[in-house]
Amino acid sequence: MTDIRRTVLWVVFTMSLVLLWDGWQKHNGHPSMFSPVPAAKQPAAAGSSAAAVPAATAAASGVSVAAAPAAAASAPAPVNSEKLVITTDLVKATLDTLGGSLVRVELLKHADPHDPSGHVVVLDNSALHVYKAESGLTGVPGAPSHLTLMSVTPGERELKDGANALSVRFESPETGGLKLVKTYTFKRGEYAAVVKHEVINASGAAVQPQLYLQLVRDGHVESKLSSMAPTSFTGPAVYTEKAKFQKVEFEAIEKGKAEYEQRATDGWIAMVQHYFTSAWLRNTAGDRGFFVRKQPEAVGKQYAVGMVFPLAQLAPGATATTEDLLYVGPQEENKLADLAPGLQLVKDYGIFKPLSQPLFWLLDQLHKLLGNWGWAIVVLVVLLKIAFYWLNASAYRSMAKMKAVGPRIQELRERLKDNPQQMQQEMMRIYKEEKVNPIGGCLPIFLQMPFFLALYWVLLSSVEMRGAPWILWITDLSQPDSLFGHLFGAPIGPLPILMTLTSVLQVALNPKAPDPMQQRMMWIMPLAFGIMFFFFPSGLVLYWLVNNILSIAQQWMINKQLGVSNK
Repeated sequence: MTDIRRTVLWVVFTMSLVLLWDGWQKHNGHPSMFSPVPAAKQPAAAGSSAAAVPAATAAASGVSVAAAPAAAASAPAPVNSEKLVITTDLVKATLDTLGGSLVRVELLKHADPHDPSGHVVVLDNSALHVYKAESGLTGVPGAPSHLTLMSVTPGERELKDGANALSVRFESPETGGLKLVKTYTFKRGEYAAVVKHEVINASGAAVQPQLYLQLVRDGHVESKLSSMAPTSFTGPAVYTEKAKFQKVEFEAIEKGKAEYEQRATDGWIAMVQHYFTSAWLRNTAGDRGFFVRKQPEAVGKQYAVGMVFPLAQLAPGATATTEDLLYVGPQEENKLADLAPGLQLVKDYGIFKPLSQPLFWLLDQLHKLLGNWGWAIVVLVVLLKIAFYWLNASAYRSMAKMKAVGPRIQELRERLKDNPQQMQQEMMRIYKEEKVNPIGGCLPIFLQMPFFLALYWVLLSSVEMRGAPWILWITDLSQPDSLFGHLFGAPIGPLPILMTLTSVLQVALNPKAPDPMQQRMMWIMPLAFGIMFFFFPSGLVLYWLVNNILSIAQQWMINKQLGVSNK
């Protein structure tokens, strides 16, 4: 019975790490060992545009969405629009006079790991990737939309030293009796731009248009993780105070099964991906409708998420003005929480959220105190070991006692190998006399495994760890340790080697398995796990290495206290 339990525990532990390794492989763009390589993605047409909004929102919404602008059902004819490049201390943004849309955002503080000389590009409108932020008017036939060619006011295109803000103003021609003036204001030290829409009624009759804000992107998913913990979500999201954070899978949109709140007096929309996000934000209360849809096939396989706001009825010559925030940047949890209620939820921890959120909070507090994410991880391990000290001590005492009675159990097995029933009875008698719990040493594995997995997703999901150094050669805690280069495609570094050696030492301190095959497996598994850890983030390996060292020290002391050999 003991052998079976131990075998089951090791199988569960092994499969957990195999699934983690598989997820890390897929996160880095490598094929899964459990599924076929996906078909090559067809690039979307450069410059293609999508329908402005759905034909209608939910019937009960009260915020009706009128028919999309002309030519929305198919790709618009090529337009010679002007591209304006705006540079601040944080971003290089490209605005298009076609609709005054934001079509490219390069983050100047985030290096591209695949191109050391470049930066991360979030929004893009190229032959390989379509992802842009658009806005316009609907509800009035022919109203200016993201398909309308606009003029731009001359002005500064680079945030100068000493300046705190930079504005770019677009103005549409009069169409449908309306003019739309769109002004972007980029501020120093901020990823969120203020976008002001001024709607001018140039007709001779009263009208009541609606303003839509939308994010459009193709369905390319860069980080689809293992089925064990499907985090790093990529796709649209809708947030309202009532329904909270609602993710919408691309697959659900394809099948017409997207579920989300369609009307509220608060909330925002976002397009989420690993580490980075974009979002249209309006924190003032007011009626709004939400939509998530697949764009027409003629413009490529693209998806949109957006909001529609009713404007007050405009008398001839009247103007309505609104202001919104357009965020395009990293998922810095604390800063996102300050921008809008619930915006930090775009950083998705999946099923480990209840543990991952407090772990990140604790890591963040330690980082504020120590100024280094690597040392924050080390101190976090120490705190966790203190929290679990008595539980671990009980388990290690059980393991030490198991090791002490090991020779008696081995002799019993050899003597009664032809009488299994009597052998089990005698073993139970010995365990009872020595007050040994055969599975007591396995308890820490189950109790600490959720913390291990939760911290795995913290390190995987936290852009704060991206590019964060520890000491010496560890310059990025989110990347594998590769100090010694690569061997057969695997990064090789000291941290996973040390982690493997400490795991082997732990096996030496553990009770010897009575079955020779099991004992060989116990020695082989640390080596197998060590190979997997070569692909894990160095921050995670650092966590597990420190945990191993502290566990070894505690078990060594308990073995000495009980007079059990550490050999």
